[in-house]
Amino acid sequence: MSTPTRSTPGHTLSLGTPLSPAATRVMLLGSGELGKEVLIALQRLGVETIAVDRYQNAPGQQVAHHSRTITMSDADQLRTLILAERPHLVVPEIEAIATSVLEELEAQGVVRVIPTARAARLTMDREGIRRLAAETLSLPTSPYVFADSLQELQAAIDGKIGYPCIVKPVMSSSGKGQSKIDGPADVQKAWDYAMAGGRVSHGRVIVEGFIDFDYEITLLTVRAVDEQGQITTQFCEPIGHLQVSGDYVESWQPHPMHPQALTQAQAIAKAVTDDLGGQGLFGVELFVKGAQVWFSEVSPRPHDTGLVTLATQVQSEFELHARAILGLPVNTALRTPGASAVIYGGVDAQAMVFDGVAEALRVPNTDLRLFGKPESFVKRRMGVALAFDEQLDVARARAKEAAGKVKPRPV
Repeated sequence: MSTPTRSTPGHTLSLGTPLSPAATRVMLLGSGELGKEVLIALQRLGVETIAVDRYQNAPGQQVAHHSRTITMSDADQLRTLILAERPHLVVPEIEAIATSVLEELEAQGVVRVIPTARAARLTMDREGIRRLAAETLSLPTSPYVFADSLQELQAAIDGKIGYPCIVKPVMSSSGKGQSKIDGPADVQKAWDYAMAGGRVSHGRVIVEGFIDFDYEITLLTVRAVDEQGQITTQFCEPIGHLQVSGDYVESWQPHPMHPQALTQAQAIAKAVTDDLGGQGLFGVELFVKGAQVWFSEVSPRPHDTGLVTLATQVQSEFELHARAILGLPVNTALRTPGASAVIYGGVDAQAMVFDGVAEALRVPNTDLRLFGKPESFVKRRMGVALAFDEQLDVARARAKEAAGKVKPRPV
């Protein structure tokens, strides 16, 4: 689905030969399962890749040309690495990054940050992006208050938000640390869970009023260079998803929507991504009730619910991101309806093996991605099952069936 709108001039890189003086070099900050797929997409286009993560042998590091392990929230470590490697592009794939360094080096012309250093800073925590959406752009959002302590959280609930409400760390990913509060007895537990789930432990949360929505969607929004060299905005078909305790467990595409709601969703997504600027793919999360839409969050990178696009789209969200950041043409067309279902580790252990893979792949029209994470946790996402079918219900059932046949276990 495409609604191109004239914007600003874009950047197109010449593509060189990897591991040569002519190489086009891209550094990913964060190399989990989403970064791994971006790295693969970049390598298919002849890009030399540098995968950075906080631990060794992260999924993306297993496939990149170069692997680096640092604390990315440490400004000195991050600056030293970028100055040593001198990539053409730096692509943040997680939130816990010293974004002040990215802004500094971008301003000096040392590197181009995707989509921009400002966007990386604003979206690294929920406060920056929520204030941008609600207070600067006047987009519809749930009521919200930020709190720095358990006492402030309780005061926010009592004074403005009320019950039920949602509490999230200002910096986390994939729903970690997020919970719903139904009454006073849940407040302490929600605070503790938020503190444990945040990417950076600095004791700040957002508490949101609960919206009685019909469903949530992810609207993958792509800012890419057109044939005139201008940045235009294109949209993928909406992705529906199911969350449990704030964590994505299933997604499907396309999610059926009222035409007015889809138009409003695209307008909201375009407003926020236009403000963030730059090139690349954004995952815009929205609440929908009937024809009404509320902005929830945005990530300036591929989204976990978008793993389904590996089965559904002509170009997956990872290919779209890779092409858009390089200044190449993109195609957001849907090839077939489909679904994804998460495979959890189920156990805290290292050196995992996966039984049942053959049985899973015998389910019609399915595929698997096993991420290669070196350590498993009970609720760590270790893989995903994919399925396609003209009927969404069939695709969802098959994805869940395939996921259920894969049995991770320690050696």
